[in-house]
Amino acid sequence: MPRPITDEDREQVRRLHAQGRARNEIARELKRSPSTVSKIAREVGITFDRAAEVETATKVRRADLAARRADLAITLHDVAEREIGRMTQPQLYFEWGGKDHTYAEKWQDEPTPADRRTMMATAGAALDRSLKLSPARDETGERSRSVIGRLMDGLARNYAERHGSETGGDDQ
Repeated sequence: MPRPITDEDREQVRRLHAQGRARNEIARELKRSPSTVSKIAREVGITFDRAAEVETATKVRRADLAARRADLAITLHDVAEREIGRMTQPQLYFEWGGKDHTYAEKWQDEPTPADRRTMMATAGAALDRSLKLSPARDETGERSRSVIGRLMDGLARNYAERHGSETGGDDQ
């Protein structure tokens, strides 16, 4: 049978909560279940709500992940640029072969078509992943909004001139 909640339990929960202790810490110290500590807290009008702390930690974590995604996008762009640059550079080809396992190498002015396709595929995949991590900004939308804003300002000025009233724009 569960142990009844005493006034001493209530006072200890108040005191430990005031010290900033978490519900589970208090439960361990009082040798009570966390649900019992929650019940006592409700009775005495205190809460263990950590929503603000969790929200702040979540925002910080999201910002950290956004920074990491941006760094990874830059790295992937670098990979793509390197692969595209290699497509027109001299390329070393080598092989081990023959019964004596001899080594042979040959420089070519540029990679073979098959190697260029591979380099292009690598560059394309790196750019695709980079753009998924950090999409390019569509500035046409911003230009459209500024055009519409200027149009609205002009219409408001025209209306004010025709009707002799103030425009109510931001610059007044």
